[in-house]
Amino acid sequence: MSTTTDRILSKAANAERLTYDEGVELMRNCRDLNKLGRAAHAVTMRLHPEPYRTFNIDRNINYTNVCAAVCDFCAFYRKSHDADAYVMPREELHAKVRETVALGGDQILLQGGMHPSLKLEWYEEMLADLRANFPTVNLHAFSPPELWHFHKINKIPLRTVLERLKAAGLGSIPGGGGEILVDRVRRQLTKGKALTDEWLAVMREWQLLGGKSTCTMMFGHIETLDERVEHLDRLRQLQDETGGFTAFICWTMQPGHKMADAPALGSFEYLRVQAISRLYLDNIPNIQSSWVTQGGKIGQAALFYGANDMGSLMIEENVVASAGTVHCLTLDEIKSSIRDAGWEPRQRNVFYQLIDTEPAARPKADRGRSLPILT
Repeated sequence: MSTTTDRILSKAANAERLTYDEGVELMRNCRDLNKLGRAAHAVTMRLHPEPYRTFNIDRNINYTNVCAAVCDFCAFYRKSHDADAYVMPREELHAKVRETVALGGDQILLQGGMHPSLKLEWYEEMLADLRANFPTVNLHAFSPPELWHFHKINKIPLRTVLERLKAAGLGSIPGGGGEILVDRVRRQLTKGKALTDEWLAVMREWQLLGGKSTCTMMFGHIETLDERVEHLDRLRQLQDETGGFTAFICWTMQPGHKMADAPALGSFEYLRVQAISRLYLDNIPNIQSSWVTQGGKIGQAALFYGANDMGSLMIEENVVASAGTVHCLTLDEIKSSIRDAGWEPRQRNVFYQLIDTEPAARPKADRGRSLPILT
């Protein structure tokens, strides 16, 4: 590895902000996964010296699979006339939320397609109904492309859409639909879906209203290495402006996608990109492991490559599963993964507030030093 790359890793580990060009240098030329991991882990330990690593319990409920957009990588969406198109009945939705609460969950992630005919009032009613029946459950709902779609089809200002949904019960916004925040990529991958500035506008308006969000990146399709860094840079710029992102999650495009010419990336590249993301995103406090796409062992290893959170138990997940990737962990397995890596497992909410009652254990003497050697 070059002296230049070593200097960049040292700079990031010592809490100095990387430039765009330095991010590109790492993305293009740094293939030493263990050096990257050590630098990313140093950043994580500086930001999160606490003796625990976190997880949450939620359920991803897809209230509809009908979508007006066409995304080359999505195996989940349907058109209104398809035989298996659906809008979930309210009774079924309530049953799923009740089961989640019974399993200790405090959050529902609600995502659908960009339905061509449902009006804003329908979404307000759904949120208000859920809030009335499940007042302790956070509604982490509607990706930015969905919210931009609500704004467009209802011909209502974006800020008004968000204000109305917040009043109805919207608690936070997931970072779905981000893919790569570069218009060249978005125009080629999708039709009828929010472009970069529109995705960012939704997040900006929500965060200026005092709301919190997560942000994501799906990589390993048609993007260049430089465009991965451009994506990270756009997120970092918005976080400088609003401070509203609680966490970042990245994952590789899954092998069951409809883009047959794009080879699936392996765990090496996933860990490499996550580590670079931790080094670059110096203002986003938390990084979630993507065990749902990578499996439990790599999900655990991710705790040494920039992640401080194991993400969600995810009682239900349909979009990734529709692409052929199904990794399942029980709550005990998630806790064991954290504990075996040297930390105490603690349950948190989407705002990264601890909500369990387990006392934090004293740090182990070797915590943070036992970086796995992966080749």
